[in-house]
Amino acid sequence: MQITWFGHSAFRVELPGASLLIDPFFNGNPGFTGDVAEASAGITHIVLTHGHGDHLGDTLALAESTGAKVIANFDLCMWLAHRGLQSFEPMGTGGTVDVGPFVVTLVNAVHASAYLDENGVSHVLGNPNGVIIRAPGEKVLYHMGDTDIFGDMALISELYAPDIGLVPIGDRFTMGARTAALAVKRFFDFETVIPCHYGSFPIVDQTADKFLAEMGEEAGKVRVLAVGETITL
Repeated sequence: MQITWFGHSAFRVELPGASLLIDPFFNGNPGFTGDVAEASAGITHIVLTHGHGDHLGDTLALAESTGAKVIANFDLCMWLAHRGLQSFEPMGTGGTVDVGPFVVTLVNAVHASAYLDENGVSHVLGNPNGVIIRAPGEKVLYHMGDTDIFGDMALISELYAPDIGLVPIGDRFTMGARTAALAVKRFFDFETVIPCHYGSFPIVDQTADKFLAEMGEEAGKVRVLAVGETITL
């Protein structure tokens, strides 16, 4: 599995037979200075954790230009379909869908999911989610989405035993460093932790330093990626 971070919560994940973007926020992402066409070339799927603009991002344009199938909660899929999305896989929290090269499960997240349109109207787009990605012979990936810590993370750990955690640490809109580190250490046995949702907008934490400090003896699990960096796990 190859994972590339594009800043904020946007990732590309390469699996045998599939290339997926999670929360593809490129245009307007202060941390991303690369080429959108290059970052999205060859993608087969787009996975969304929720409908906020900094996660929904460029989904419609990318789905149209690449033909990628969008995987998201039902309400978000229907809203996108009304705006022209052709290929999508609607789901609900707790649901699992086998899309061939990989299996995706939506799990809980403690956040919101709405989109403010160009007319100033807020559209509620279902429940926010975390995402579990499983593929044969690959490590189990858990993108937490935007969330606070919650006790049922213990059940997510028990049910899916994720090896890799993509963990929001930026505070204000998600867990901050102290809470995120507690969530990782109390509920999960990750091999690798990749922090996200920081270093983008000025009102969130700008570095992962506090998170690394809070991780203490488990800081060795943390991989702090530069924007655009790819790792193989």
